[in-house]
Amino acid sequence: MERSLRVDASHGPCVPEIDQSGQYWYRFCKFSAEFILAICLLAPAVPLILLAALVVKLTSRGPAFYSQKRLGRDGIVFTIYKIRTMFHDCEKLTGPRWASVADPRITPIGRFLRRTHMDELPQLFNVLRGQMALVGPRPERPEIVDQLEHQIPRYRDRLLVRPGLTGLAQIQLPPDTDLASVRRKLAHDLYYVQNLTLAIDVRILLSTACYLARISFATSQSFCQVPAGEKVERAYRHLIGEEPALQMQSA
Repeated sequence: MERSLRVDASHGPCVPEIDQSGQYWYRFCKFSAEFILAICLLAPAVPLILLAALVVKLTSRGPAFYSQKRLGRDGIVFTIYKIRTMFHDCEKLTGPRWASVADPRITPIGRFLRRTHMDELPQLFNVLRGQMALVGPRPERPEIVDQLEHQIPRYRDRLLVRPGLTGLAQIQLPPDTDLASVRRKLAHDLYYVQNLTLAIDVRILLSTACYLARISFATSQSFCQVPAGEKVERAYRHLIGEEPALQMQSA
């Protein structure tokens, strides 16, 4: 599939995009398939959402659901919906910050919801509204994107596609905790953006099902053939211009 190059005046050449005809066909098929799949997933998800919301409401002060502003495709701001997993108004004093491994802001019920990913089920409604996809980079908060795009090369390029409930980075790497972990995830996000095909979307969805079934990524990767490891890192280093220098050093 032929690709053209989008240019960012402030940062130079960005990641390549598929040509308009191929892009339209891919987006149409992806949106249609994911819309139907999201409707099918909502049937069993709605009772789980209502049950989880009731438990959250009964065990901690505050609303059962919460909303946040996130950046979608091309940097368009939209509202994401989740089941609350942290104490109410936990960022009132600290402001936006990443969750840590043993984050004291997370409620006991919230830990279970995060571990099972039930807190993200309301995002299926974002998929139906066309704001998110089932597969894509994780949606990030505007204030965090504003910081990271000045610290990590090509960070904003991940906004060339709709964010997703699952993605190449989400199934392989733990939640962000520092700049190094963000950079590793970005390498996976941009590999996905550069290689948009229905085949890779299907592989990621299959690998996600394995992940939810507690099957290790090493096991699922053997038959899902999801891009990983050095292949992804090498593509990112090449994109930001580091790969040629690294090759010369190793020669």
